[in-house]
Amino acid sequence: MASNASYLQIEGLTKSFGARTLFHDLSFGISEGQRVALIARNGSGKTTLLNIIAGNEPYDSGSISFKRDLRVGILPQDPKFAPGLTVLQACLKCDNDQVKAIERYEEATLHPDNEKELNEAMAMMDAHKAWNFETRIKQILGKLNLHDLDQKVDNLSGGQLKRVALANVLITNPELLILDEPTNHLDLAMVEWLEDYIGASRMALLMVTHDRYFLDRVCDTILEIDQQQLYTYHGNYSYYLEKRQERHDAQNAELAHANNLFRKELEWMRRQPQARGTKAQYRIDAFHELEEKVKKRHDSDNVSLGMKASYIGSKIFEAKYISKSFGDLKILDNFYYNFGRYEKLGIVGANGTGKSTFVKMLMGEVQPDTGTIDVGETVRFGYFSQTGMKFDEQMKVIDAVRDIAEEVDMGDGHKLNVAQFLQHFLFEPAQQHDFVSKLSGGERRRLYLCTVLMQNPNFLVLDEPTNDLDIVTLNILEEYLRNFKGCVIVVSHDRYFMDKVVDHLLVFHGNADVQDFPGNYTDYREYKELKLQQERQEKEQKEREQKEKEQRTAQAQPNSSATATTNAAGHARKLTFKEKTELDKLTAEIDKLESEKKEIETALSGATLSSDKIVEMSKRIAAVNDELDEKSMRWLELSEIAEG
Repeated sequence: MASNASYLQIEGLTKSFGARTLFHDLSFGISEGQRVALIARNGSGKTTLLNIIAGNEPYDSGSISFKRDLRVGILPQDPKFAPGLTVLQACLKCDNDQVKAIERYEEATLHPDNEKELNEAMAMMDAHKAWNFETRIKQILGKLNLHDLDQKVDNLSGGQLKRVALANVLITNPELLILDEPTNHLDLAMVEWLEDYIGASRMALLMVTHDRYFLDRVCDTILEIDQQQLYTYHGNYSYYLEKRQERHDAQNAELAHANNLFRKELEWMRRQPQARGTKAQYRIDAFHELEEKVKKRHDSDNVSLGMKASYIGSKIFEAKYISKSFGDLKILDNFYYNFGRYEKLGIVGANGTGKSTFVKMLMGEVQPDTGTIDVGETVRFGYFSQTGMKFDEQMKVIDAVRDIAEEVDMGDGHKLNVAQFLQHFLFEPAQQHDFVSKLSGGERRRLYLCTVLMQNPNFLVLDEPTNDLDIVTLNILEEYLRNFKGCVIVVSHDRYFMDKVVDHLLVFHGNADVQDFPGNYTDYREYKELKLQQERQEKEQKEREQKEKEQRTAQAQPNSSATATTNAAGHARKLTFKEKTELDKLTAEIDKLESEKKEIETALSGATLSSDKIVEMSKRIAAVNDELDEKSMRWLELSEIAEG
């Protein structure tokens, strides 16, 4: 069996910033159809590596080679567009044959007298299958909640720009897609749509993301950068967790052995110089190598935070019949909620439905139009906002934290100084004395989280806390929140995080429709899918009843169809170009569906299928039959016009 074509090959890549090495001698490749995720701690060089591959950043040594004429689409972490462009223009700002065909066709339609140019433009549209391209653009933009196509990019938020950039990349239909944190600024429905879209495509993928469900469902290879080295796992995220633990266990066993040997060698090294001088130099060199080895530790995932929360009384907060609108946009309407002690609440919903506004009202940053929020006297908020804390760029990391407190109460009379506390948040001593300006985006978010938790709040309000945090930090935060002796509200699109942390949800559906759901996000998704299935069944039942009613009516009036046909014949017309294209396309689609139907029927008649496969194929053949009915009806309509 022939192997898939190699799309990207990286050999011996090394990158340093001054004395700090991000990664050393990295080598890996991506083949046709392969879905690769890159995992590492914040500050380990994930975004830098993607920027190097994109040609936007230099590297120290090594080589990068792409397959010749490979179509590559790249989504940067912070995309930029030229000022003055509209959303649609920004989406079409790409070197794409379909876009060029559309531009030529639109130009030709402005000069209909030039028949030769128009025919050539239409032939180009046919050759590049560009007739439905604009429809596809609008579908993608709609899924990403970008509906005002004439809006200037200058007026878009950072989140909207990221979604426009994502649409731009998907529209180009690349063979290799490179994504840096694609799920940031997407709501849950968008994330799930993107999962399905990539899953159904043939694109190869290289991605940095902290969304672990996305990793599980989309990726087949995990690359981990750990201590400047690259480790490859051929499987999804669940497989990676299992195999990485096996690797760490083996390394820790080796480390324990090295520690025992190190103690013996250290005793030897401490003897009098003259006694040591008679020994071989190789043993001294081996000691220093061993010393470096025992310094490497793999227990970062076992870091835990057991910080004490301030006492919290029985009264938390009561939202008393709150209403809030922005013009015609309703956020809340006469909303009542009494928050319970030790409650862990998740807030989900599409962008623009009012999740962050609700949190800001709770924090007193936004006032309700009517109603009040009554907060208990013992409540001590810790608020982690989307915008984050603004740090002095020229301040050292340790000083930024010392400005808040000199020590942190961890409970049971145990206190940590700032340096010790920062190590809990994976800031090594050397990095604590770096300037804030040297931190990556994820490291800044981690530092901000550190400043929130160190104040011992008893009510944590976290608005999109997972954006830009690495998976190691997320695991630590999840464990902390599960054991937190206080109240928690989390607004997040990270489904894995929500499942781990919250016990029920407020679902913002928009237009002041807020649902209190008793379960985590996976529970809600299953409930929603069941509800949609029931609605589909009810709709199908109504359609069947309507069809039967129409058939009975037609049988009762046998001459009506003939009259209608005669009337239509009196007003015959020719197919438009668009209708002719549609008819040709329908012919091909119907043939394809008929072939698929026969294949499924043949498979179902066999005796080798599992029960799950039988169910899956039965559902598919029902869908194929529905599509055939719909397309055949339209084909007949167009054929009658063509023959008319």
